[in-house]
Amino acid sequence: MTEFATADDGTPIAYEEKGVGVPVLLIAGQATGMRGWGPFADALARDFRVIAYDHRGIDESGLGDPGLYSTRAFADDAVAVLDAAGVAAAHVVGHSMGGRVAQWLAADHPERVRRLVLMATTSGDRSAARRDPAAVADLLSGDLGRMVPLFFDDSWASTHPADVDRFFTRTASRPALRGHFAASRDHDGADVLARIRARTLVVHGTHDPLTPLPHGEVLAERVPDATLAVFNAGHGLHLDTPDVLEAVRAFLLPEGQRAASRAG
Repeated sequence: MTEFATADDGTPIAYEEKGVGVPVLLIAGQATGMRGWGPFADALARDFRVIAYDHRGIDESGLGDPGLYSTRAFADDAVAVLDAAGVAAAHVVGHSMGGRVAQWLAADHPERVRRLVLMATTSGDRSAARRDPAAVADLLSGDLGRMVPLFFDDSWASTHPADVDRFFTRTASRPALRGHFAASRDHDGADVLARIRARTLVVHGTHDPLTPLPHGEVLAERVPDATLAVFNAGHGLHLDTPDVLEAVRAFLLPEGQRAASRAG
């Protein structure tokens, strides 16, 4: 069932939850709805209370002022969701732009973050590696034929059409899409990373055309208590690479529960 948090400016933020246990907050990428987490969220819900939400301007959440969109402001929306769900602190998993948002959440509100997972994301340090302009053009094209290969393995995409459709399908106005793109593009967390106190897992793919691997390496170097896990994958590695799910679960589960979950 969809519920609503209220952001500081009064914007309604839609969220849903499933499962029981320690809360895990999922923060989606640029202009991606909460249902895009698909089987990743479903799998985590076997061990955790999983909370996912729509960024402002996406699907059921309110628009707010797109001219004020930023990854730091989006982190305040995440806090509003935690408050509405009655969660004092949660594990936080952010993908792509959601990882940028998660950096601000962990730095500005350290008491709200238990453990942190940053997947296929960047601090915004442009010296790490440049995006391929062709990949950016494909991302902004709106053409699924051009977008899907940026994220997913061809064979996985062909055998999981419903999950691919759920990932890319969302409702958003042009001002919202422009605001999301600007927020993601302008993220600059290079000076924020040292303030992150949560134990952190950085998850990255070796052939990510949207966020090349050096960005993950920078995060792992600069976040004080971080570990880098590298996979033979692209930008949508949390969906098409089973080992990513297992790495995240292993990182978030206590050792005793991890063994019991494997046995089950």
